[in-house]
Amino acid sequence: MAVANPSYLSSSSLSSHCSSPPLNRTLIPCFHRSSSKYAFSSDPYTPRLVSVRSQASNSEPGHILPVSSGSKTTIPSDDDTATGTSSSVSAIDFLTLCHSLKTTKRKGWINHGIKGPESIADHMYRMSLMALIAGDVPGLNRERCIKIAIVHDIAEAIVGDITPSDGVPKAEKSRREQAALNEMCKVLGGGMRAEEIQELWAEYENNSSIEANLVKDFDKVEMILQALEYEMEHGKVLDEFYLSTAGKFQTEIGKNWAAEIISRRKKWLANTHN
Repeated sequence: MAVANPSYLSSSSLSSHCSSPPLNRTLIPCFHRSSSKYAFSSDPYTPRLVSVRSQASNSEPGHILPVSSGSKTTIPSDDDTATGTSSSVSAIDFLTLCHSLKTTKRKGWINHGIKGPESIADHMYRMSLMALIAGDVPGLNRERCIKIAIVHDIAEAIVGDITPSDGVPKAEKSRREQAALNEMCKVLGGGMRAEEIQELWAEYENNSSIEANLVKDFDKVEMILQALEYEMEHGKVLDEFYLSTAGKFQTEIGKNWAAEIISRRKKWLANTHN
């Protein structure tokens, strides 16, 4: 959940991070389209795209080379791009890049001394479940809510989890995440699926629909529910998370679910101090 260096998208930083890693550092795989071998990033809490495209000495930066498979060379077909279906290579590159969402721990919990905290993917998964089980709301597209929940933090696969404690302005955080998302969609190969991911992310970022309103609430609900679970498990008091979300829920579902969590916390605190 660390903040990535904003230079992570430069061609020089991409190549430099594929050198041999120092000892005692977490190894994050990066991939080369023309090779089945991995290089590694050695930054423990800074998952970022190290290199996903091979580049010949006489090619332009960002030029995607054909994929070599034994004696056969292939490139994604026009039909694949037209239908939004990524080639197998692009799909697996994209999914492997997303692996860091499963392994990167959420920084807010690390800062509060929680051992073995949830990952970014853990957080997004339970938000998706919230969208699945929430009651019907007139005019609300439940499937879209689930999709937004799945992709809303996806750029953190590259930039990491940027929290208020990092002191990064909101506009700068959004810029970094947009740049990372653009790069991830290039890895996916563009097309309709990549465009949909971009659209869903922007909708959430801009809070521009009733679906985005609800998923924004789920983001806060999931956080305070996790805070309560960590309080009960570790015997800590995590007031900060409840205070930072108080009065910020936009939907009735969000307000009601948050109220239920607060009620359970009050009962737990009362029992703990008796």
